[in-house]
Amino acid sequence: MSQASKNIRNIGISAHIDSGKTTLTERILFYTKRIHAIHDVKGKDGVGATMDSMELEKERGITIASAATYCNWKGYNVNLIDTPGHVDFTIEVERSLRVLDGAVLVLCSVGGVQSQSITVDQQMKRYKVPCIAFINKCDRNGANPLRVISQLRTKLGHNAVALQIPVGLENNFEGVIDLVTMEVVYFDGDNGENLRREPIPEAFLALAKEKREELLDAVSLFSDDLTEAVLEGRGIPEALIMEAVRKGTIMRKLTPVFMGSAYKNKGVQPLLDAITSYLPCPLEVENEAVHIEDPNRNVVLSGDTADPLVSLAFKLEDGPYGQLTYLRVYQGAIGRGNTIVNTRTGKKVKVGRVVRMHADQMEDIDAIAAGSIGALFGIDCASGDTFVAPGVNLTMTSMFVPEPVISLALIPKDNKAQISMSKALNRFTKEDPTFRTYVDAETNETIIEGMGELHLEIYVERMRREYGAEVATGNPRVAYRETITRRAEFNYTHRKQTGGAGQFGRVAGYLEPCAEGDFLFDNKITGGAIPTNYIPACEKGFRQSLEKGPKIGFPVTGIKVCINDGAFHAVDSSEIAFVAAAKGAFREAYAKAAPVIHEPIMKVVIETPTEYQGAVMGLLNQRRGIIVGAQDEGVISVIESQVPLAEMVGFATVLRSATQGKAQFTMEFSVYRQVPASVAEKIMEEIALRKKSAA
Repeated sequence: MSQASKNIRNIGISAHIDSGKTTLTERILFYTKRIHAIHDVKGKDGVGATMDSMELEKERGITIASAATYCNWKGYNVNLIDTPGHVDFTIEVERSLRVLDGAVLVLCSVGGVQSQSITVDQQMKRYKVPCIAFINKCDRNGANPLRVISQLRTKLGHNAVALQIPVGLENNFEGVIDLVTMEVVYFDGDNGENLRREPIPEAFLALAKEKREELLDAVSLFSDDLTEAVLEGRGIPEALIMEAVRKGTIMRKLTPVFMGSAYKNKGVQPLLDAITSYLPCPLEVENEAVHIEDPNRNVVLSGDTADPLVSLAFKLEDGPYGQLTYLRVYQGAIGRGNTIVNTRTGKKVKVGRVVRMHADQMEDIDAIAAGSIGALFGIDCASGDTFVAPGVNLTMTSMFVPEPVISLALIPKDNKAQISMSKALNRFTKEDPTFRTYVDAETNETIIEGMGELHLEIYVERMRREYGAEVATGNPRVAYRETITRRAEFNYTHRKQTGGAGQFGRVAGYLEPCAEGDFLFDNKITGGAIPTNYIPACEKGFRQSLEKGPKIGFPVTGIKVCINDGAFHAVDSSEIAFVAAAKGAFREAYAKAAPVIHEPIMKVVIETPTEYQGAVMGLLNQRRGIIVGAQDEGVISVIESQVPLAEMVGFATVLRSATQGKAQFTMEFSVYRQVPASVAEKIMEEIALRKKSAA
C-alpha cells in the first residue's frame, strides 16, 4: 500500500436539514488551519460559512450545492465534501457519495434520526459507503444522545456503538468521555482549540465502565486478539480496540458514534481523529469499472498511480473562467498536458489547468493522483462521464438520478430576458441532472422540471441574480403519469399512397400492464410476418407513443407491448411505415385498455409542538393525506404521512399559520399511485382549459 494513498481520506458530511453539517465543516476547517476565523452559517456576521459561497446560501442559511475542500490533520490529507440537507437537492448528496470512500452521518441530539437521515442512509448503502456517526447539538434543550444511538439501531439498522459519552448535557455540556482511553476530554480556549485530558469524575465512572463493556463486546467480534484479551481480563491495549473498530467500520458492520456540539466548539477534534483512524483510505475500498465491450464484465480497479487512468466526472460548475469539472481519480493520475479520453463520446481531450478546490477558491496543482479529488478547467463533458487513458476500455457506472416530480412554466419579460434565460437554462441543466427543461409544443412555453418547489424557486432566483433574466412563473404543475389497467389487443394497418412509393405496414399483438418497469417490448413474430429489420422500427414507434399519452398528454409508464403478427409489402414497406403502424396500433389499443392517471405521492414528515398535533393532522386529511404514523418525542410530535404532491402546493404557508410558525416539514418523493376518479376528471378539465387558452 503506497504511503501517499494510505494517508488520504475522501469523506462527505451528510445529514437531515439543520443538523449542523456546515457548522461542523466550518470548525473542521478552523482546527485544520484552512481558515483563521469561524463564521456563522446564517451569515449574521455578514460573512457566512466558508463552504456556502453562493449568495443565496448565505441569505437562507442552507446549503444548495455541495462544496469540496481539502485539509490536513496530523499528516493525513482529508478531501471533504459538505452536502445539502434539503431533499430537493438530493442529487448533490447522491453524486458526492458516489465518489467518496467514507462519510460522517451528522444527527441532531434532539431530533435524532429524521426523514432525510433515512434517505441519506439509503444513499450510503447504495454506494456501500462506510460511515461514522456524530451526534451534534448536545448543548441543546432536550438533548439525548443515548436515545439517538437507539434510533440508529432501530430505524436505520446500524450496529451503532458509542465510543464517547457526554459529560453533562444541555447547558451543562462540558466535554466527552473517551471510552477507548477512559479519559475526559475538555475543550478550552475561546474556540475550543485546546484539548485538556483528565481522569473521569466519580459521578460518571459507573456509566463510563458500563458503556466501555458494551463497546468491547461489540468490537471484539472483529478481533480474535481483543476477544482473547477480554476473556483473560488483562489490560487491553488502545491500539487493539482501535484496530477492531476500524475493521468493523470498513466492513460496514459497525458504526462508531461520537458526540459534541460543533457550534460550541466541543468534540470536533476527536471526530477528526476518528475520521483518520476509522474511515478507509482509497486502497481499502473496492472500486469497480465496467468493460465497454462486455457490460456484464466488472473490472476491479487497482488504485495504483502507475496503472492507466480511470476517473469519474461527478460534478460540473460553470464559473467565470469556463466549465469546472470535478473528478475523482480511481486509478492512474491526471497531469497537465496529458491526453485523456471521454468514454461516452470517444473524444480525446488535452488537459490544461488542474486545480484543487477550497469552496469557491482554487489552487493550481500539477496532477490529481489515484485516490484524490480535484478539478479540470475547460473540458466539455456531462455529469457522470468517465475519463480514461487512451486505449483503456473501461467505464464507471454513473450515479442514480431520481425523476423530476414538479414543473413550472417560465415567461420571460422581453427578448433580452429570453436570451439570458436560455443561457442560464443551458448551464443549469448541464450542472444538475435532476433539473430539466423543454418547450411545450402546444403552448410554446418554456417548462422547467425539478425535485420540489424550493428546487425550482432557487433556480429561478439564480436566473435573475446571475444572468439578469427577468422571468415570471406560472403555477406549479405536477408530473402526472398515464398507464393502463387491463389487456387490450391491436391489429392496425398503416396504408398511405402518395405519388411514387407508398407506405404499408401492419402490426398486430396486445398491450398489458407491467409491474417490472416503465416499458417492456416483446417480439413474438414468427415466419417472417414482419421482417427482422423492421422490428426496431416497431419498438421505436411504441416508445415514441409513450412520451405523450393520449389521455392527458403525460408520459405513459408500466406497459408491456407484445407483437405477434403483421404484414409487409415488398415495395411500400419501410421503417417509417412501421413506426407509423406502431403508433396507430398503440392509439387503437390504449383506448380499450382502461387508461388511468397516476400522480406522485410524497412522503411528508412534520415536526410540530404536541399542542398542534390535531390541527396538523386535520390539514393533512384535507389534502387527501394518509397518516402513516405519529410519535411524541418530548414536547415535539413527529407525524409521518403520504400526501399527493398536487395537494402540497403552498403547504408551507398554511402550516406556518396553523402552528404560529413553530412546525416544520420535509417532503420527498415516495411512489406513483392512481388518482381517484373525481380528481382525474378535474385534472382533465384543467389540462383541456390550459390547451384552449394557449390555442
